[in-house]
Formats: sequence, C-alpha cells, structure tokens
Amino acid sequence: MGRINEREASTIDPENYRGTLHLGKVGLERRYEDELHGLVGSQNIEANAHGRVLRVLERQAPRDGDQLTLYLDLELQRVAAESLGDQRGAVVALDPRDGGILALYSNPGFDPNLFVNGISQGDYARLRDSPDTPLLNRTVQGQYPPGSTIKPMLGLAGLELNLVEPDTAIPDPGWYTLPGNSRRYRDWILRIRGRGHADEVDLKMAIAQSCDVYYYDLARRMGIDAIAEALAPFGLGEKTEIDLTSEQRGILPSTSWKRTRMGQPWYPGETLSVGIGQGYMLATPVQLAQAVMVIANRGTSFRPALVRQIGETTVAPVPRPAVAADESHWAAVIAGMMDVVHHERGTAASIAKGLSYTIAGKTGTSQVIGIAQDDVYDEKEIAERHRNHGWFVAFAPVDEPRIVVVVLAENGGGSSAAYPVARRVMDAWMEGLSDV
Repeated sequence: MGRINEREASTIDPENYRGTLHLGKVGLERRYEDELHGLVGSQNIEANAHGRVLRVLERQAPRDGDQLTLYLDLELQRVAAESLGDQRGAVVALDPRDGGILALYSNPGFDPNLFVNGISQGDYARLRDSPDTPLLNRTVQGQYPPGSTIKPMLGLAGLELNLVEPDTAIPDPGWYTLPGNSRRYRDWILRIRGRGHADEVDLKMAIAQSCDVYYYDLARRMGIDAIAEALAPFGLGEKTEIDLTSEQRGILPSTSWKRTRMGQPWYPGETLSVGIGQGYMLATPVQLAQAVMVIANRGTSFRPALVRQIGETTVAPVPRPAVAADESHWAAVIAGMMDVVHHERGTAASIAKGLSYTIAGKTGTSQVIGIAQDDVYDEKEIAERHRNHGWFVAFAPVDEPRIVVVVLAENGGGSSAAYPVARRVMDAWMEGLSDV
C-alpha cells in the first residue's frame, strides 16, 4: 500500500476515492484494488448560511471492500521461511488439484509498511542498492536458467516423438561431441568420477542421476524448435497469469526468437545447452511449479492462484490446456523422478531417509558464469555471487499428489542447498494432512 500519486490520481474514479489517501501498489493489494477498496459513502445536506446542518436530504452509506481468503497456509509459509534461512532464494508450494498456492516465499524480503506513508530516501536507497535485491520477488520476477529440472519434460517429448523408448540406452563416456566437431560437452559427473554415469544410460537413469550426455544427444536429435514446441505447453516462456503483479515470462528460446532478439542464426551447440536447461533459457520458480503440476497430474493443470475466495464468493480454479501424452510415457518419466529420491544413486537420495510417503523430484544446477572447456568448476575459488544456483522440484505423494514444491537456492552452489528445504516443506504439509 502507498499514498496515491499524481499519475494514479488521474486514472482513478474521483468520486469513489474522495477522502482516500492510499491504494494498492503491488501484489494482491494492487491486483484486487477494486474488490478491496469498496465504495465511498456520501450524503446531500441542507445547511444554513453559517454552515450548520439543518437536515440530511439523501445519504448513501459506505460499503466495506471485500475480504480476500487465500490458499496460503500460514504454517507452511513459516516452515518455508525457516527452512530457507539466510539463503537467497525462493520457495513455491501449490496444490496440484486446483493450482492453489500454499506457500510463496522470496528471500530476502522487506517491510512493506515502510512505503505506506512515503519511504525515506535513505531507507529506499538501502533497499534499491542492496546486492541482495530484496525488492525483487524471486517467485514471480526472478528469472534463472532452470537447469536439469526440465529433463523430465524433455524426456517425455522424446518418448512422444518416438525418438527414444524408455529402455533406449546410449553410451556415456562423460562427455558428448556433435557430429564432425571435436569440442567436448562435458557431463557434470565427469569432474567427480572422471567418467560417465554408466557404460550406457537409459531414460530412467538419465532422470534419476541427471545424465547430461543423454540429454545432449536427445536435444541434438530434437532440434531447438521441437524443444520449444514441446516445452511451451508446460507454460515455459509465458506468464502463468498468477493473480499477482509484475510477473516475468522467462525465455523459451527458438530459432525465430534468436533471430528476432539478436538478429543472429541459431547454432547447434546452443541446442545442447538448452537441452540441459542452460544457455538462453530462463524460468521463474512459479513457472516451474506450474510445469511440475502438469507432470503430477499427468497432463492436466490449473492457473496458479493465491485467492480462494472474494467476500463470500469462491473463485473457481481456472484449468489450463491439457498436455496429451501416452500413459506409459507419463509413467516412465515419473518412475525416473521417483528414483531421484528413492534410488540409492538418485541425485537427491539423501532426503529419502525416514520418508513415510513417496516423492517424485528432479534436481537442477544452473551456471551463473561460463566455464571454459578445459577448466574445472571449483566453488571455493569462485565469488559467492558467481556460484551455481541450486534447484529442486517435486510432488508428493506420487500416487495421489497433494503438493508440488519448487525450491531455488540462489548461488547455493547446487541442488544440495535446495532439496533439504523441499523435504521439510513437504513433511510439514503431509504431517498436517495426516492430522485431519
């Protein structure tokens, strides 16, 4: 909320805002300003020459604005904040049955009360100039390379296009080369093991162990335009239309996108980068939550929403266009996501201990700076704000999904900074459901 400025004063209804000094500036307060404001009261009176009221000729009582009832769960929001701690990043949790946002947390934040009656120059300068960008709502405005979180969606596309079968296996030496090109595109596992994930890798292993070589090969065979066409139905590259302000759309690159944006042709090596969620590709945490909702529901999804009810009127969930795929293909992709957590070599296997429910998830690590071909990423030698971002996306329980969670650990070094946060959020929600 904040004071009405000159520009706003020229656009609002002067009658309905008589005597009103403030209105919604961002977020729900801005999005639902008309519903929250209500109607101003008025009366026509008869007065004498001294201004004394003799009688009221006509009176219209003011009407309170509507109250908003949100999907947000206060306890889950608290758990998200406590679990993320001092880590810059974001947590999004939603109910895949209707798209209702259960938790939406961006860290660091700020006290919005500072803006109500006009923030001081000093206070605003501290917020504006902070390297931690507290004014950025990372959940809907933060745009980051999604990294390997797109691999389940890309794997589904490969199955649907008959480019691979669930048991199709490819050699994995730990690196990949384009035909006729000697440059090696490395798999992240190479610097850890000095080799690939296995002699050969199929789809399930490629998802569970996040094999880059498998997806380099799949991306090359698909081509960038087929990748863009396959990922668009999941909502990448477009605003989710969540009921907030200032949402960003991310980037889903294609040959036409690059030609329009940069006036340049698309190069084959760029396709490989997009195949592992890098390069020009960008997504917001809420976009990824929407995409994971599609997988959790095996094709159906809803527009993410914060407001459940306006006054006494329930806001109906808004369905999104369904993503059609063979049931066996959904099952194959979800099986790989389950192994991310529940297989001993899954990339998030460390959070499986003590689980009383099943999780289907995907880890992701996205580079902030480029690493030369023969150089080695050494986190200790890299400035903190240049370190990799960590992602974890998941839904649970697998057979009857009740929650989707996306965690971004900005410059957290990798997904190991994200998936413990998601586990605590999911535990809190599942424990709450068992108490009902």
